[in-house]
Amino acid sequence: MHYNWLALAVPLFLFFMGLEYLVAKRQNRSYFRFNNSVANLNVGIAERLLDTFTTGAFFFFYEYLHRHYALLDIKATVWGWLALLIATDFVWYWYHRLAHEINVFWAVHVVHHQSDDFNYTVSARITVFQAVVRTGFWAILPIVGFPAEMITGVLLIHGLYPFFIHTRTIGKLGWLEYILVTPSHHRVHHASNPQYLDKNYGDMFIIWDKLFGTFAEEQEEPVYGLTKPLDSHSFLWQHFHGLLEVFVAVRRAPSRRAKLAVLINRPDSIDSAIRDRLECQFLSADAAGRSTVHNSNWRFRGYVGGQLAGTLAILFVFLLIERSVPASLQLLTSLFILLTVINCGALLEQRRWVLYLEIGRLAVLWIALYVTLGNPMLIVLAYIGSLSIWAYFSLVQKRYFQLVYGVH
Repeated sequence: MHYNWLALAVPLFLFFMGLEYLVAKRQNRSYFRFNNSVANLNVGIAERLLDTFTTGAFFFFYEYLHRHYALLDIKATVWGWLALLIATDFVWYWYHRLAHEINVFWAVHVVHHQSDDFNYTVSARITVFQAVVRTGFWAILPIVGFPAEMITGVLLIHGLYPFFIHTRTIGKLGWLEYILVTPSHHRVHHASNPQYLDKNYGDMFIIWDKLFGTFAEEQEEPVYGLTKPLDSHSFLWQHFHGLLEVFVAVRRAPSRRAKLAVLINRPDSIDSAIRDRLECQFLSADAAGRSTVHNSNWRFRGYVGGQLAGTLAILFVFLLIERSVPASLQLLTSLFILLTVINCGALLEQRRWVLYLEIGRLAVLWIALYVTLGNPMLIVLAYIGSLSIWAYFSLVQKRYFQLVYGVH
C-alpha cells in the first residue's frame, strides 16, 4: 500500500489549533466560538478533500507551460529555489491584492474573510475555487522558467507559513515585523476597521506592502469579519453568496460593457441591497438567533462536534491511502464527506430539511459498504431500512428534532 504522508498535515494543524485554544484559555481570552470554528473547519475539510483531485491537474498544467513556453531554463540550485520563493510571494501579493479589488476574484476569496473570529481555524477557510484562481496567477512561474517540481515544492512551504499568522495569541515580533508577514500584520488584513481595509496583502514577506503603499501597522484592536457581517454558518451560503451577488449584478447591468464592468469593478460597487434580497430568498430570517440559543446546548454541540470529528478522521485516512482506494470508493467517500459538511452547516443554521441530508448520508454509507464488502445482503438491509424510514418518517422526524434541536 502506498501512503501519502502529506495527510499528516491534518493532525498537525489540528494539534496547533488545540494548542492555540489552550493558550487562549490560559490567557483568559475568548478567541474561539463553537459555531464559527465548526464553519471554518467545514470549509477547510472540503478544500483538502477536493484538493486531492485538483493538485495533479495543477502540476501537469505547470509542467505543460514549462515544457512549451518557458523563457528560461532555471535549475534547482540554492539561488534558483530562493528566486522562486521570492517570485511566488510577489505573485501572491498581486493575486491577493486583486482578489480584494476585482469583483469576480473577491466572490471566491470572500470565503476566507467571513469569520468574525481570528484563530488558526480561520486559516482553513480556503475554497477550491480560490485554488483555481491562484493557479491562474502562478501560471507565470513556469513560463518564466521554473520547473513544475520546484513550483510544487515551494507552494507546499508557501502554503504552510500563512497558517501560523492566523492567531491573536502572539504579539508583535520585534525586528521580524520589518521583513516577514507576522500575526500582527495579518490581524490588520482580516480587520474590518476603516483604517485597516485593503491593507497587508503579503503572504510571507511584508516588503511588498511597504513597497506598493498597502501597509498598515496594528494599532487599535481589530474587528474581524466582513464590513457587512455574513451572519450565517451555512456551508453552501458561505461558498456561493459572493458568486450569486456578482451574477445578479451582471444580470441587472444594461449592456455588455456594463456587465464586464461589474466583473472587474471593486466589490463596494455592487448594490448592497442585492445580498439583502438573496438572504431573504435563501436564508431563514431567525437562523442566527436560534443558532445562538442552541450553541450552549451540550447535546447539540456534541452531535455536531461528533460529526466534525468523525469527518476529520475519515478525511485523514482517505488522504493517507487515497492512492490505494478504488475510484468508486473515492467518489462515495468524497460524497459522504461533502454531505456531512453541508449537514453540519445546516444544523448550525437550524434547518428543518437537515433530516434529508442525514438520510442521504446513510444511503451513501450503505452503498459504500456494499462496494467494499460486496455482500448482496446489504442491499436487502438497505431496502428494509428505507421502508422503515418511510413508514415511520413522522415519528423519526419528531424524535430527531427533539434530540438535536430540543423542540417538540
